[in-house]
Amino acid sequence: MSPTLIGIIGIVFMLALFLTQMPVAFVMALVGYVGFSYVINIDAGLALLSLEVYETLASYDLSTIPLFIFMGQLGFNSGISKRLYDAGYKFLGNIRGGLAMATVAACTAFGAVCGSSPATAATMATIGLPEMKRYNYDDELATGSVASGGSIGMIMPPSVVLIIYGILTQQSIGALFVAGIFPALLITLLFILCIYIRCTISPEQGPPGESFSWTEKLKSLMGLGETLAVFALVIVGIFIGLFTPTEAAAIGAFGVLLIGLVRRQLTWQGFVNSVLEALRTSCMVMMLIVGAVILSKFLAVTRIPFEIAGWVAGLDLPAVLVMSVILIIYLIGGCFIDALAFVTLTVPIFYPVVQQLGYDPVWFGVMIVMITQMGVITPPIGINVYVVYGVAQTVFRQTIPLETIFKGVIPFLAALIVGVIILILFPQIILFLPNLLY
Repeated sequence: MSPTLIGIIGIVFMLALFLTQMPVAFVMALVGYVGFSYVINIDAGLALLSLEVYETLASYDLSTIPLFIFMGQLGFNSGISKRLYDAGYKFLGNIRGGLAMATVAACTAFGAVCGSSPATAATMATIGLPEMKRYNYDDELATGSVASGGSIGMIMPPSVVLIIYGILTQQSIGALFVAGIFPALLITLLFILCIYIRCTISPEQGPPGESFSWTEKLKSLMGLGETLAVFALVIVGIFIGLFTPTEAAAIGAFGVLLIGLVRRQLTWQGFVNSVLEALRTSCMVMMLIVGAVILSKFLAVTRIPFEIAGWVAGLDLPAVLVMSVILIIYLIGGCFIDALAFVTLTVPIFYPVVQQLGYDPVWFGVMIVMITQMGVITPPIGINVYVVYGVAQTVFRQTIPLETIFKGVIPFLAALIVGVIILILFPQIILFLPNLLY
């Protein structure tokens, strides 16, 4: 039996195991180990299992992940998210759909501290939904804006998905971070435009709130000064080479911790919760990376990625058409598999193809995050939708039907698709900053 056929059987078996709801990380590791042992030998498989696990988890680069996750948890438990929303509300709340726009803007800003899509959605749902309910916002608009706005946390640096992509492909994490800034801002503007159009057509969906003086508006920005300073220090420090991404993550986590303590808004219980949640999430991410590394070794000996790359290179098709097919695969797959798991699973397969086609790996990294970003608000996974659904039950003590939330995200999905098309047509939106700074 040829190694390629063994690889195909392994992939089919892996997909079958996914249906049992076995954790994705363990499925990838199991299939990778068994397949590698079968193709080479059992001793080589055992060596792979021990050495790769140790070397992966001992990697200095991976220490970036728990630190950035810890930074986001500290931000959540120290009230940063509430101040972000308050600033957005005072600037935008007095126009039609302003509260929804403020929610999207706050999601983008909090994503710059958090880096997690579900965490951003949960945080802003807790803060934004009661306010929109108080001003009689339509449930579809209110829940849809929170769920969709939370997805921006996936692309806004420091993005955990971009960190993992950078580790798997040996790309500069700093370059990936700067590449994600303009796309995140583009999607934010498209979401705000979407809300504006929606409320212009149906004004009753987003009635205007109260107005604030410029003094109150500027005062709300003053409350964000230290948070913006920490974010600027982290991102700019990476850009100019002042410190590594890991050092930047440590400085960011310490800075957010210091803000919470100085403001006396971080309780001991909040600190403990931040540590526990960061530990839980980091372990999940680490295991995904380990599973992906073991699986990639198996795929490498079967030569499937290289066979696919060679086959694609031999096709008489334009590179843009092949890339479109790859992005469609990410779009469909992101609807069924967690974005983080799907990226770690597929990057070893598609990355050689992208290199063969001559596309910039930084551009590709940002694009697949943008595409899988849609998966967090589309059925059947749609994790952000379920997060908002759960928070709504807790906040309002009543159930907002899931179909209402899914209907609410449809216009934002359309805005996301427009954003992806713009980035395909104008790749320099992604590459301008990396080319300028690296």
